[in-house]
Amino acid sequence: MAERTIRVQNEFGLLWFAGWLFTLGYLGLGFWKGVLALVVWPYFIGVALTAVGAG
Repeated sequence: MAERTIRVQNEFGLLWFAGWLFTLGYLGLGFWKGVLALVVWPYFIGVALTAVGAG
């Protein structure tokens, strides 16, 4: 049986997390609004990128 190697690249995940933290600090959101932003922010980024043809 051939071995398979799975390589996970997390550089963009770290960049996304840093952007999320920056957004929380810049907007002055509280904890629960920050948790909501964790769910809503990627959706709106996806919609915006789809609108410009990146998706």
